[in-house]
Amino acid sequence: MERLSLNQRAAILSILMLVVGLLVWELSIPAQKAVGELTEYERLTGGGQPKAGVPPPSQVIAKAWEQLSNPFYDAGPNDKGIGIQIGYSIYRVLSGYILAAALAIPLGFLIGMSPVAYKALNPFIQVLRPISPLAWMPLALFIIQDSEASAIFVIFICSIWPMLLNTAFGVAAVRSDWVNVARTHELGHLRTAFLVILPAAAPTIVTGMRISIGIAWLVIVAAEMLVGGTGIGYYVWNEWNNLDLTSVIFSIFMIGVVGMALDSAFGLLQRAVSYVE
Repeated sequence: MERLSLNQRAAILSILMLVVGLLVWELSIPAQKAVGELTEYERLTGGGQPKAGVPPPSQVIAKAWEQLSNPFYDAGPNDKGIGIQIGYSIYRVLSGYILAAALAIPLGFLIGMSPVAYKALNPFIQVLRPISPLAWMPLALFIIQDSEASAIFVIFICSIWPMLLNTAFGVAAVRSDWVNVARTHELGHLRTAFLVILPAAAPTIVTGMRISIGIAWLVIVAAEMLVGGTGIGYYVWNEWNNLDLTSVIFSIFMIGVVGMALDSAFGLLQRAVSYVE
């Protein structure tokens, strides 16, 4: 019998852990009495009455099947499919993320290539970087006066710092020998940046982009809970207000799946730009 590879053994172990975890979860939820099984005293006092509690995985799986079988239905402002809600969230994340990348990567190049620019901008970066993105939300809502644009701004402000700092670090770490070779070939600053510095710094830059997309996906959930309307964050909060914990757990699972997909996409990009010296 052919020996299993490392990836195959890891996949089997992951599946076993998942099955055991779901089984323990299912068995740990106490069975609730049906209404017809309650005594008169229990009906009067509420003891044993079916109530909101942590649902077993069987109910969550049933909810997932129900939602994913028709993910794009639209029955009004407060009743949209999970696919539509995730679509709104991804749109906001990508809008703010692309704007952040358009500013952070060129500015990171400038900081990485110019010690003067680094010393001039570093105090501002160190003051602004630790501020929680959600702390900007009230100011954004007051100035922009649009919840959609405010959510995109919050994604922009949380995405910019990892890309900016990683780009600056990657550019500054490019070996001076490579830059000197470019100078001996009389390459201009722009061609040197694109043909020498960018390929050498690409793995570090993509690492910053990968970190940023993870932070952006984390923040959009909280931002949508604040601004409401649409999005996976609003969906979670709305289902909590409806005391539908099954939908809450299902939406948490979907947040994790989408986050994993975004991270995996940047992981593929990271491997594509990596090189071995």
